[in-house]
Amino acid sequence: MSENHGQSSGTSMMSRRSLDTAALTATIALTRFVFRSHYLYDVDSVNFALALKRFDPTVHQPHPPGYFLYVYLGRLVNFLFQDANTALVAFSIVFSCAAGLMIYILTDSWFARNAAVFAGLIFVFSPLAWFHGTVALIYIVEAFFSVLTGYLCWRVYLGTASFAIPAAVVVGIAAGFRPSSLLLLCPLLLFSFGKVKRRNAAGGVACLVLTLFAWLIPMLRSTGGEAYFAALESLWLAVPSKGMAFNSSLMNSFVRALVIVGIYLLCFGCAAILPVTGFRANPSIDRRKAIFTRVWIAPGLLFFTLVYLKFVNSGYLLALVPPVCVWMGLWASTWYKTLRLRPALKLLLVGACAAANTLIFLCAPVYCSYRSVRQFEMELRSIVEVLPRIASPRDTMIVGFDSHFLGYRHAGFYLPGYLTVQFPEVHLTSGTWAFAMQARNTWLENRPPPNAIHNFIIFPLPLGDNEYSDYMALVRKRFPPGELRTVIRGGHGFTTGSVADLQVLFPDFAPLVPSVGTNQDSRRNIVNSR
Repeated sequence: MSENHGQSSGTSMMSRRSLDTAALTATIALTRFVFRSHYLYDVDSVNFALALKRFDPTVHQPHPPGYFLYVYLGRLVNFLFQDANTALVAFSIVFSCAAGLMIYILTDSWFARNAAVFAGLIFVFSPLAWFHGTVALIYIVEAFFSVLTGYLCWRVYLGTASFAIPAAVVVGIAAGFRPSSLLLLCPLLLFSFGKVKRRNAAGGVACLVLTLFAWLIPMLRSTGGEAYFAALESLWLAVPSKGMAFNSSLMNSFVRALVIVGIYLLCFGCAAILPVTGFRANPSIDRRKAIFTRVWIAPGLLFFTLVYLKFVNSGYLLALVPPVCVWMGLWASTWYKTLRLRPALKLLLVGACAAANTLIFLCAPVYCSYRSVRQFEMELRSIVEVLPRIASPRDTMIVGFDSHFLGYRHAGFYLPGYLTVQFPEVHLTSGTWAFAMQARNTWLENRPPPNAIHNFIIFPLPLGDNEYSDYMALVRKRFPPGELRTVIRGGHGFTTGSVADLQVLFPDFAPLVPSVGTNQDSRRNIVNSR
């Protein structure tokens, strides 16, 4: 009887876990699908979308370091949807479900079912994770590979040598999706290899190297190795390298540390308070799990504190979210168990916390809220509808800014009939250039516009932000009085002028005036052949 009872109990527990994972997956899929974005939200989203047509990191299709496997798998998905944003958002939804499922599995293996349920709920209602499951960005994919790597490395850390090769292959594949994953996850992989025999560790390292070369060589062959590394170097020198702790004020690192705290609060909402009580509530936790978690999180925290991080890049930290969700699941389950309230009141309190996090996602005045996404989409739709009524692509080019939102990338993608040029120009190892777009293709340009182009129109920046309006005012001040005119349509100001005055914006270029016999297609081919 006791044996039958034990089997029945085990079967019942398995059934509960199956129901948990099914409910968790369905909830994640539904919440992400209902609030999905309908336009490419961020400049990086547009870069990925352009790469589905032509992969070339040297012109930021996508931006370096390339995200080779993400783009090529995205192409396969796009065959189904025939729409870049829909395909990439579908990616985000699927990987959100997979990440939530793996968080549940890892938490269950560490702290049992109750903790796993809470860890899953914390992930579902994380405002930042929710947002990244609804837009065409890669960060939620990195979160999935982080937790999958963590689970496999944990098995290796326990001495199960058969998991060494799968863990190594997953890290290699993760780097093919997002190369920075190698920096964040490789220390955990090598740390776990210290618990198995040398031959198993050597086999794992060999498989990691082979997996990396399996996608790296095709990527370099498709882009040209020298050109690829030149583009990567230029981007590194232009942005991340300038604010590192090693070559700038320590205040930069302090500010980044504060940004990490802010992103943590945004990511977890009400759950962010759990560590305050969690450490005391579970004094007898297996020390190995704590050490393993520190090794998992430390490389990312050090990199984002000492090297590079901005609030608009909050998604970078999603790679560190899975281990935090696992521990928060434990702390939440312990808190729930020790609450001296009626069960109905406990559930009400949990529901209130979930509702509060939902409100953060829906309404918070930050770039990663549903409200901000919808506002952006309304503005973009309005601009795309109005701009062609003001200026024709036959004689007018668009000047767009290097902006995350409503920049030259959005102009070039959603108004493909226009020649679109980015301001400001970029200083690359090969010289000073401007990114130019037409027909959803990008090239580097440093010559005058075609003879038929007589005017330019500036693509409007987002409304309601003083930083954007101040920047636009500074751009206007560059021009002589009376040379520009502004037309107000749909609440946006569309500033236009003559291409003869573009020398004001691009002083390092050859005189930007129409030249006889200039042909855009021949100019594009010359630039692409360099």
